[in-house]
Amino acid sequence: MIDFGKILIKEIITITFTLFAVIDMLGSIPVLVTLQEKMGGHIKSTLATLASGAFMMLFLFVGKEFLNILGLDVKSFAVAGSIVIFIIGLEMVLGIEFFKSEGNPKSGSVVPIAFPLIAGSGTLTTIMSLKANFQDINIFIGILINMVVIYVVLKSLKWFGKILGPNGLMVVRKFFGVILLAIAVKIFGTNIQNFGR
Repeated sequence: MIDFGKILIKEIITITFTLFAVIDMLGSIPVLVTLQEKMGGHIKSTLATLASGAFMMLFLFVGKEFLNILGLDVKSFAVAGSIVIFIIGLEMVLGIEFFKSEGNPKSGSVVPIAFPLIAGSGTLTTIMSLKANFQDINIFIGILINMVVIYVVLKSLKWFGKILGPNGLMVVRKFFGVILLAIAVKIFGTNIQNFGR
């Protein structure tokens, strides 16, 4: 049962901004615009938002237990997510297509958009680490607020694309492709040391 007496505005604000920074929806716009084009110009915003929210809620309440059931640990999970992020970054920088263009907004909205771009290893491990310092109800509310932000950004992708234009998108895409590669390498390097132990 939810204890509403534990709801603290200060905690919610801290959690919300922490998750906002880790998810980095604004920084992911060039990646999402690229993926939108590969999926026939349409991303199922509601599906992607609900799927990413489900991943975050799952890790909030049963994160470690869920991975244990699958025989996985957080580090293995992070390494797998970093590889997918690395491949997406390579696509953006080199202009080479690794993910085949299925034109299916339903499957693409879940992988790789909901996971690992939105609810990636960094986001999910952050949620589990927040549990050490904050109440579950406040983390839950923080996740809900971020889901609203995720939905609004996904719904506005075409608008962002028009503002930036083809050349602007290309420049920003390559820049954020390098950023994605760096993030993937960092996640991989941090977690590979104890991989399989």
